[in-house]
Amino acid sequence: MFKSFVFLFAVLLLGEFRSEAQVTQRNILGNKYSIEAVKQALISQNQFKPYPKTPAEWNAAVPDSVIARTIRTGEGLLNYKFEPISATISLDFVRSGDRERHREISFTKRNALIDLVLAESMEDKGRFTEAILNGVWSMCEESFWGVPAHISGTGLPNVEDHIVDLFAAETASVLALTDYFVGDKLDKINKLIRKRIYHETNQRIFIPMLKNPDRYGWMSKKNAVNNWNPWIMSNWMTATLLLEKDEPRRAQSLYGAMLGLDLYLNGLGEDGGCDEGPSYWFAAGACVFDCLELLDGATQGKVNIYSEPLIQKMASYVYKTHIANDYFVNFADADPKLKPDGIMLYRFGKKINDAQLTQFGKWAVEKYPSAISNNGFHRMRKVQNLLTVKEIGGDKNTFEPVKDAWFGDIQVLTARAGNGIFMATHGGHNAESHNHNDVGDFLLYANGEPIIIDAGRGNYTARTFSSKRYELWFTQSQYHNLPIINGLGQLAGRSYEAKNVKPTVSDKEATLSMDIAPSYAKEAGIQTWNRTVKLNRVKNSVEINDDYVLTQKPTSLQQVFMTVNEVDTATPGKVLLKTPKGQSFTLQYDPKLWAISTDFPSTDGMEYVSFKTKWDNLPVQRIVLTHKTLPQKGKAGFVIVGN
Repeated sequence: MFKSFVFLFAVLLLGEFRSEAQVTQRNILGNKYSIEAVKQALISQNQFKPYPKTPAEWNAAVPDSVIARTIRTGEGLLNYKFEPISATISLDFVRSGDRERHREISFTKRNALIDLVLAESMEDKGRFTEAILNGVWSMCEESFWGVPAHISGTGLPNVEDHIVDLFAAETASVLALTDYFVGDKLDKINKLIRKRIYHETNQRIFIPMLKNPDRYGWMSKKNAVNNWNPWIMSNWMTATLLLEKDEPRRAQSLYGAMLGLDLYLNGLGEDGGCDEGPSYWFAAGACVFDCLELLDGATQGKVNIYSEPLIQKMASYVYKTHIANDYFVNFADADPKLKPDGIMLYRFGKKINDAQLTQFGKWAVEKYPSAISNNGFHRMRKVQNLLTVKEIGGDKNTFEPVKDAWFGDIQVLTARAGNGIFMATHGGHNAESHNHNDVGDFLLYANGEPIIIDAGRGNYTARTFSSKRYELWFTQSQYHNLPIINGLGQLAGRSYEAKNVKPTVSDKEATLSMDIAPSYAKEAGIQTWNRTVKLNRVKNSVEINDDYVLTQKPTSLQQVFMTVNEVDTATPGKVLLKTPKGQSFTLQYDPKLWAISTDFPSTDGMEYVSFKTKWDNLPVQRIVLTHKTLPQKGKAGFVIVGN
């Protein structure tokens, strides 16, 4: 067990599960701006006033309803107890693999503090200051601001070695915002409080990031980095801009974060695709926007790269992978459902002059108004959202879903047909960030309901990011819409990939063709496995065609389809799929060649609990077609069409 945790530590520090995409040394920010230019442009700390601080300023900036709601939220937290994190709870991760008890205490404390801070800033009556004081002190007393999953296998932090993870950076930002909004009031209670905020942030974030950022995989100059990079950079920038009074050091830290952000942008492909999926985009591409907004504001627009084509493409990814309602394309660990932060999308669209993104943001606000508070991570984003509520009103959105999109860098194709059908498929490789072994997988939705699905991920535990990751069924190709050959699925690693990937898009069809043979082990005995996934717009159907050659006659050959629909296999050659809203589809196959069976993947165990509710309480079901004659060379065709 200890070895698996040592492996996990290496994963997190060295970035084992990051994307291994091609790195392009664009260095957009570093090449465009020097440290001297940043020093000259940077507004001083005592003059930097990005947010309202008084009731008068808040009243001018946000609607009365927002102020009233924020104060009510704060009132509900007046008696909140900022619970300490015990050693026992910290050790949960190494003892059982559980992350939830620690997360619940840690994350709830930080959300409570920022809600109390905003309430006090808006009301300015001193009602919330004692609770804020206790929140600040509780966090400063913690030995580690992050989560045990992000440190070594000891389970307890080494206080002599400060590790910067996502949530240590988030905590620094929370405390910096606290200092900004109510620092003067904390001084009236005791002059040591704000000194403690700076001391702890300096020791835990500023010094480690200035002294040795290269120790972290998410600051790699050679390999593509994932959402950790812009997520941490945005919080490092926030804490630096609001807390650091030493102006040369403040500029140095800000510039360091700019160069750090370049590392994420360098790892993106030319089409700006996010291999982690849309739900992670809100912690990746959206965090890039958080960074760019901070840079723009702190330099009065003198540090600004909104017009860069890569930023434009990166931003458009999120609406191009939207399916319908709260469903998004969810390859790898991405979640199938999320309520998008519409105000942030609106703001991003306005900044880069992308009318479609702006309208998508307005659509999201109208559809999911409760999502505008963004009450979770990225707290600087939450404040900016509050300041934009007044602006969004007015005319109804005019968002039109994208008909087709192709991201050549991550080899993802999305397409729509006339009767509400949406298809997504991809090639890629099996070393993507948050990877599942799923080269050649596809999704099918109809009028906003899932027909054929990617099951998604389960709960994160110690096993999720350890050497045992691919023991989990939801990471295996055997539980994706793919063939199982000689009993074997795909393997993880950069060399396990699709070859000869080619999209074809026209008014009649949207097709992705690829050879997925290299994604399987040699033991599977595959020479070629040419797969085409086609959305036939004439017939409003999805067609899967496999043309394969094996090295010898196989011992078994199966095809898998995943669904959450009711399944009826009574009619040979037809699998009837019925959605909760009564839509009916048929998966057609040749009954002379294929026998059919179904099963329900396990929902027992920590990693699988979420599958009981992930798909609106519908169970994930696997349809397995098993070949009867087992030819060494052959073709396999399947059609999914509405009834």
